[in-house]
Amino acid sequence: MKRNFLRQMFASCLMAVAVCGVSFAHADDETADGLIKRLSVDVLDTLKADKANLTGDVGKVVALVDTRIMPNVNFQRMTSSAVGPAWRQATPEQQKRLQEEFKILLVRTYAGALSQVSDQTISIKPMRASPEDKEVLVRTEVKGKGDPIQLEYRLEKTPGVGAGWKIYNLNVLGVWLVETYRSQFAQEVNAKGIDGLIASLSERNKTNGKKA
Repeated sequence: MKRNFLRQMFASCLMAVAVCGVSFAHADDETADGLIKRLSVDVLDTLKADKANLTGDVGKVVALVDTRIMPNVNFQRMTSSAVGPAWRQATPEQQKRLQEEFKILLVRTYAGALSQVSDQTISIKPMRASPEDKEVLVRTEVKGKGDPIQLEYRLEKTPGVGAGWKIYNLNVLGVWLVETYRSQFAQEVNAKGIDGLIASLSERNKTNGKKA
């Protein structure tokens, strides 16, 4: 029960980023907490307005992530952190495959999570950071039926083209997304190596695809 609940909450966070990606990708000077606040408002409004279309077709969710989530999340950092030390030993082709399979895993595993979002409201807690900080923690609280859910985002400030804050980790109820996968992936790498992890992710994705 707890594992499924955490999956649903992580999925809601990831899909929230996907749904709202276009609306904040342009804001180079937007603060991290300002971005999360606008993201939260937008996602709730979007879900209420178009919930049936977003939850009824896994293909639409996949396309949504491809076009919207990637510009707003440092997915390479998320994947390399989840893979752990073995990432540095992986070839560029293996790293590419890991990113591809990890993305598919997240999207397909959590495609049904949007149906869990309904009448929640989200409040942003005061942020403890200075203007020159390049990495920050934004804490929020999701309120709805039952006890409030503490949700945290780790973001980094990126330079150059597409500069702005990008999310690279999520925490629900004290459980960080990247660290959760890191323990799973480490077991796969220790047992079967990088290629074994890629094969395992690919097989899981095929299985999830058949269920969708």
